[in-house]
Amino acid sequence: MIGKRITHRTADGIRVPGTWRHAFIRNGDHYLTDLFVYADGLIDCWGLVTLDEFEQKLRSGWVATELPDGARVSAHDLASWKFSEPYTWLTPDVLLAEIRDTIDQLNGRPDSTGRCLAAVDVFLADRTEQNRAAARAAYHAIPATQRHYALGDMDRKDGPLRVLVTGPGGEFEDEPGERATQEDYDEALAYFEDRARRIADRPSRVAADDPPTPVAPAIHLYVSHPLKPSQTPGVKALRNEYPADLLIGGVSYPTVTHAYWALSTTDPKARAAARSAHNAFAARSAAADAARRPGWEQARAAVMTMLLRAKFTQHPHLAAALLDTGDATLVYDDPDLGSYWGDNGGRGRNWTGRLLELVRSELRADAAGISLA
Repeated sequence: MIGKRITHRTADGIRVPGTWRHAFIRNGDHYLTDLFVYADGLIDCWGLVTLDEFEQKLRSGWVATELPDGARVSAHDLASWKFSEPYTWLTPDVLLAEIRDTIDQLNGRPDSTGRCLAAVDVFLADRTEQNRAAARAAYHAIPATQRHYALGDMDRKDGPLRVLVTGPGGEFEDEPGERATQEDYDEALAYFEDRARRIADRPSRVAADDPPTPVAPAIHLYVSHPLKPSQTPGVKALRNEYPADLLIGGVSYPTVTHAYWALSTTDPKARAAARSAHNAFAARSAAADAARRPGWEQARAAVMTMLLRAKFTQHPHLAAALLDTGDATLVYDDPDLGSYWGDNGGRGRNWTGRLLELVRSELRADAAGISLA
């Protein structure tokens, strides 16, 4: 169950969504750590591995599901202790099944629970023993730790589901000697009929304006020096250091970077030096030692937005290059920008990329004649 534990890694400029869960790694002693599971099927268990490689690490005990009494264990920089009468409900098979489910969930595919409920729907529409057997097999394919959550009903848990796939008079596979009565079965059927009505009456949770493809491929805007003007610059045009004269308040600046650093300070000498610097790197250096404007940290995103709007409205061929990126996520990298403006291998906030996407949307709104006026 992913819940709110959402993370990502960046692979070749593309953000790969993921999640994490606690686990023990056995490397001599046992270590409490996190497994990071990603949508592309890679798992980080002290190193990125494929699902098949992860299974090998499970079977070998590197990812530990057996916790020996008296074994030493630690959580890095937190505590160390010994196991005393440990109990775990995970086995290699159960953990592997849960990880497979997690990868399905990250990709928006039906997991083992979804496949089971689909098989139940087939049985309810055509109540043959063959269809019941398929639903029963799908139920037992759900990791044992997750079956209680299959119906999303924490009062009844998976009780009606167990009875339905077992059938009247059938013996529960996980409780030898216990059988489902006809009364149990009739109640289970009524439960699923009521559940179907409630699901049918639910309002759709899909936003009416969601795109057909939820996540467009990312475009990585790499640092590129030196940059020269071109009528077909491609995505290089989206870089802030790309030559594009901007007229801001009656003053001309060679690039967005020149304007940004000149406007970041009230020191007249630093502003002039930044504006006239021979390249973007020199513009940054010219203003770096000057005092920033009061409140600059809180205002800088608004200033950058205005500068990007000016760049792409004053240079239509550059606006065309921005619009050519479609609905792609724009990943802007620049180690010199720190963690605020750049993505920097997934460690930054990527505000430059996000503001470029905002300006792109504004350009599309203008082209479509969409206005609040």
